[in-house]
Amino acid sequence: MSGEPVQESLKTLQDLQAVFNDRAALASMDAGSEVYRVRWWAPVQPGTEGGLFWGVTVLQPGKVGDEYFMTHGHFHANRTRAEFYGTVSGNGVLVQMSADRRTWGETMTPGSLHYVRGENAHRLVNTGDLPLVVWACWPSDAGYDYSTIAERGFAARLVEHDGKPVLLEGE
Repeated sequence: MSGEPVQESLKTLQDLQAVFNDRAALASMDAGSEVYRVRWWAPVQPGTEGGLFWGVTVLQPGKVGDEYFMTHGHFHANRTRAEFYGTVSGNGVLVQMSADRRTWGETMTPGSLHYVRGENAHRLVNTGDLPLVVWACWPSDAGYDYSTIAERGFAARLVEHDGKPVLLEGE
């Protein structure tokens, strides 16, 4: 995804220090390593009712300790606004969490389509050896609430256990 008016955000291990639990493993890694990049097209101003944004996330493979690389995760500021994710390539898990902190994961494989209810927090996790590439479409008035996740985290984490992804309760 490129061209005007495409915007881009890059997140490194340095940017995601608060996301990962294993501080010793994180300290031994290159803080400048790219974890994910988001490019999105915003044809209308954020907050415009009735508009849509379109974007792509490329989440690199990797782990910090036994935790797979993941996105920050967020709620939508407007909890009535849903989102779609479509997996282009790679393998991963879409982790969702309801307002009452019930947490579950949906396997993401090429061609899978996922619906995120507006009231659910959500994050992408790459469980494969290749970049996880995911298209997204969301309302331009959805907004973002990162602070709730920053304060309370997700109720479960996706870790590798015996070579397989396992969702563990408690962050």
